[in-house]
Amino acid sequence: MIEFKLPSLGADMDQGTLLEWRVKPGDTVKRGDVVALVDTTKAAVDVEIWEAGTVFEILVQPGEKIPVGTVLAMLLAPGESRPVPPAAPATPAPSVPRRQASPAARKRAAELKIDLDGLAGTGPGGAVTLADVETAAQAAAPQDRAAQMRAAIAAAMSRSKREIPHYYLAETVPLDRAVAWLSRTNEGLPVTERILMAALFVKAVARAVRQYPEMNGYYRDGGFEPAAATHIGVAISLRGGGLVAPALHDVGDKTLTQVMRELGDLVARARAGSLRSSEMSDPSITVTNLGDQGVESVFGVIYPPQVALVGFGRMSERPWAVDGTVKPIPAVTASLAADHRVSDGHRGAAFLAGVRDLLARPEDL
Repeated sequence: MIEFKLPSLGADMDQGTLLEWRVKPGDTVKRGDVVALVDTTKAAVDVEIWEAGTVFEILVQPGEKIPVGTVLAMLLAPGESRPVPPAAPATPAPSVPRRQASPAARKRAAELKIDLDGLAGTGPGGAVTLADVETAAQAAAPQDRAAQMRAAIAAAMSRSKREIPHYYLAETVPLDRAVAWLSRTNEGLPVTERILMAALFVKAVARAVRQYPEMNGYYRDGGFEPAAATHIGVAISLRGGGLVAPALHDVGDKTLTQVMRELGDLVARARAGSLRSSEMSDPSITVTNLGDQGVESVFGVIYPPQVALVGFGRMSERPWAVDGTVKPIPAVTASLAADHRVSDGHRGAAFLAGVRDLLARPEDL
C-alpha cells in the first residue's frame, strides 16, 4: 500500500486546503498525473502524484485544511490486490427543504462563515459548489488573502536568514553583444514570438551551474544534495501582491525559443493561480529580475532548501573601455546570494564570471 501525502509546495507553505479530487477509488494513476487541487496562501495548485498505482481509499475530503505531510489517500501498488472499500451509504433526503449545495461546499461555507442562501449556485439545478464558495470567499476578503501571503513569505524568509549563512557578490555584466544579437534574432518576428533578455538571463544561469554544481541543489539534513537537473525558479510578482517562484524545468537542455515560450506561459499561469505542484517544489536555484522596477541591483534571500539565488538589476547605459576608448554600452549588475555551508566566495565569484561570459556569447546559448 502506498501513502499519497500532501507535498510541500514551496518553502513558505506549511498547510493547504484540499479543494478538489481529480480521481476516485478504483482509478489507475501514473507518475506525473494531476490527482488533486490544493489551495495555498498564494495559489490553487494542481497536485501531481509520483507513484504509479490504483487509488484505493480517499482519506481527506474537499474543504479540509491539512498540514504538509498529511496522508491524503492510499494507493495499491501495481500488482497489489486488496478488497475494494465498501461504498458509503446514501445520504437520506432531508425532510425540510434547504439550499442545494454539495457536502464540500456546505462544509467550507461553515468554516468561512458564508451564508449559502446568498450565493448563486453553478452546479446542477443551481446547487452551490465548492468553487462557488471559494469564489465568494476570495471576493469578500482579498485583503485577508494578501495578508496571509505576506505572513507566509515573511515566515519563510525569516527562516532563511536565520538558518542560512548568506554571502553576497555582484558583477557588472556588459550586454552590448546580447542586445545586438537579440535585435537581429527578433527582427521580423511577431511580438508574441520574440525572445526577451529575461530568457537569456535564465539560460545563462542554467548553463553556468553545469560548471559550478554546488550552486544547484538543496541543503537538507545537515548536508548538500546536488540537484539531478537544472530547474530554475523564477521569481514572479502577483497582481494582488506577493511573490511566487515556480520552476522552469530542465532549462539547460532547452532552446532559447522554448525557454521564452515556457517562461511566458509560467508567468501567465502563476498570475492566474494555475500552477502544478512540481513547479512549486522542484526549483533547484532561483533567478529574480527586478530590472523593470528601475533598481540597479538586487540582493535576494535564498529560498530554502535551495543554496543560491541570482539577481539581475536594471539594464542601463554605462561607461565601458572598448579597444582603448571609453564609450557607453548597455550593462546590468548580476548578483549572487549563496549558502556559505556549501560554497565560498571564490567559487561564487567564478560562477558569476561564468554567467557574464555566457551572456557575452549569446549565440552559444
